[in-house]
Amino acid sequence: MKKMTAVVALMAVFTLAICFILLGAISVELMESLGINEAQFGTLVMGLFLTSCLVQLIIGPLVDKLGYKPIALVGFTVTSASMFFLAFASTFGLALVACILLGIGAMSLNTVGNTLIPVVLFKGEDPARASNFGNAFFGLGYVITPFLFVFLLKNVNLTYSTSLSILGILVAVFLIFALTTTYPQVATGYKLSMAFKVLGKGAVLMAALALFCYMSLEISMGTWIRKLMEQLFGKNNDPNAAFHAGLVLSGFGVAMMLGRFLSSTVKNLTAIGTKLISVMALISLGAIGLMIFTNSPALAMGAIFIAGLAFAPIFPTIVGVTFAKFDSSLYGSIFGIIFAVGLLGATFVPKFIGNLSVAKTVQQSLPIAAVMAGILFVLALIMGLTGKKKV
Repeated sequence: MKKMTAVVALMAVFTLAICFILLGAISVELMESLGINEAQFGTLVMGLFLTSCLVQLIIGPLVDKLGYKPIALVGFTVTSASMFFLAFASTFGLALVACILLGIGAMSLNTVGNTLIPVVLFKGEDPARASNFGNAFFGLGYVITPFLFVFLLKNVNLTYSTSLSILGILVAVFLIFALTTTYPQVATGYKLSMAFKVLGKGAVLMAALALFCYMSLEISMGTWIRKLMEQLFGKNNDPNAAFHAGLVLSGFGVAMMLGRFLSSTVKNLTAIGTKLISVMALISLGAIGLMIFTNSPALAMGAIFIAGLAFAPIFPTIVGVTFAKFDSSLYGSIFGIIFAVGLLGATFVPKFIGNLSVAKTVQQSLPIAAVMAGILFVLALIMGLTGKKKV
């Protein structure tokens, strides 16, 4: 049972990655098709993540009441449907509705996947390691999604609508696995009342603030890397700027995936987790700084790959080291609140970058991301000092 449950949990975080990277992967084509600018595109991103933030607060109690299976089925079904809806949206308003639906599906899968992974992998004995390994499949979703679009658009000459429909079919296939899987009894269901109690714990508060900074970074990169690289390639008169920019975004996903698989090989990662987070935050800051100041596409690509490697262990390690300080019965409550706060960063920071990019360029708006990386470094240092005793 645990093996199939683990497979579905990994499918859930893989699909979550598709949801998070999807708009960035089709940004150029979607903006052209709908006739919208960077600020309006940023509103679509904000719609996805603001919905996700609100849904994250209520989906946990539903898991607690109904169990994992109904929420998994809803997650895969709504996500698949939203992809078809977005594929054929002809107006900005319809695209926004599709993004709202995508947020509902994404958070259903997020809650199922990320609360099951630390329980079913590595015998539940090393949460940070399990979370890194499980979220390597999140990185895999970051790789496949933009690469698939680049391949289908450039080599097969499909429209982005048809390409997006293919992803919708893939998620529908995952639904079949979710239907035929047996799930463990709910032990980590999120409870709103308990969330407010654990939020008062220093370890949870620091984790929530750290995820606010981290998710603002990851989603900003996933949303704007392709547009950034298209602008840099365009300065060098590259006739295939959009195609090559899509490959760079896929490379960012490769770095995320490799980084998480590598970090998952480190035994007892939980013990050194906060030190790892602080080092990776500093490396991220340096990589973003290079993106800001370089005019060389090659240097920018290198910086993006380094940023992906540095980002890789941060989210799962934050989750893992925080879980390790509490009993597993509180995992759902803790995850629900810290992820909801993290989603606020994913909601507003990429939108802010998009607004600034209308009058400037994406590259000139990236100092916002650099500030987030700097704050994350400071928070990681504080996390190492809070809540060392298990609750």
